[in-house]
Amino acid sequence: MQSRRKFILGLAGTCGVLFARSTCVFAQADPASEPAVLALAKVLPAVVNINTERVVRRTVRDPFEDFYAQFFGYDQVRPREIRQTLQSLGSGFIVDPAGYIVTNQHVVERAADLRIQVTTNDGKTHNAHYITGDDKTDLAFIKIDAKADFPFISLDNISPNLLGETVIVVGNAVGYGSSISRGVLSAVKRHITVDNTEYKDLVQTDAAINPGNSGGPVIDISGRLVGISSAKMAFTPQGVPTQGLGFAIPADVVRDSVSRFKKIAQKQPAPKQQPSSETSTSNAERLFGMQVQDLSGELSDALGYAHSRGVLITAVEPGSPADEAGVERGLVIYRVGKEDVNSVKQIDNLLARMQSGTSVNFVIGVIHAGGQVHQVATLTMAAR
Repeated sequence: MQSRRKFILGLAGTCGVLFARSTCVFAQADPASEPAVLALAKVLPAVVNINTERVVRRTVRDPFEDFYAQFFGYDQVRPREIRQTLQSLGSGFIVDPAGYIVTNQHVVERAADLRIQVTTNDGKTHNAHYITGDDKTDLAFIKIDAKADFPFISLDNISPNLLGETVIVVGNAVGYGSSISRGVLSAVKRHITVDNTEYKDLVQTDAAINPGNSGGPVIDISGRLVGISSAKMAFTPQGVPTQGLGFAIPADVVRDSVSRFKKIAQKQPAPKQQPSSETSTSNAERLFGMQVQDLSGELSDALGYAHSRGVLITAVEPGSPADEAGVERGLVIYRVGKEDVNSVKQIDNLLARMQSGTSVNFVIGVIHAGGQVHQVATLTMAAR
């Protein structure tokens, strides 16, 4: 009995020592040193959110007029032209310090009145211009401009794309910038068909790819490019639900395409300079962290907002007074204090009269073209 008791005590003591050592090991672990965390720190500064708006004009016939024409001989039916605004959210990443960005062609494909805005990881919004694209590979090349060099992801050292390796999807998932998901590289050389177009030699991953991730990078835990998020399969052609089937354009295809795109860019004339919220700082940005621009009639039509009313908020700096007050990109400033505002210059003049630390009432929201008020709120923010 005594021998058995010594054996039990010995086991308990051994377990106690093992537990103590295990606790010590866990206490020393530092999440900041995890390979995935270090890899993301390398690439996140080069990842961008892309917002495109294009106005498509199409001709429609009023069904009631067709009815009168058929049954009452009314022959003055005239087709009407309507303007439809199509918006697209996606991701991309900078591949050159000069501001060249690669993304999916389906994110920025050209149409009438195309506008492309790019928000970099530091919260600044830039106007971008389309350079070229390739429908077969679903890759496109756009560019933003600034005085300083941009952080970028190098294509000189890409991932070997080994089956089972850990991969990380980075991008603007359903509008949430700098979102990530993690999984493994499940397969290579996959062929899929989307809208009667076949895409070949894709890599497959079980990491979640959501709307808005398109065009963003897929990286390995060394920060090297695996590919570009392109598509997910929610159902089989027979309608069977699926899980963990995401596809990316492999890094070697991206590298070769970017090399070809750069040669095309060098032959193109320099685009006309567009106003960019990054090139100048308004008082609204300096004091409250809001980047703003004039809401032109054309832009009002594209967004469906009321004409000649307010100033558009194009970006909000994280952690700024505007961000803390719940202000979001895409809303409109209608009033500052007791003054209605319709231009950035007018806001600057009003804020220039106020001292730092003064509380300012902003009326911010959206008034649609039909006069319907949506999410209009009065916010009080203290200037910093």
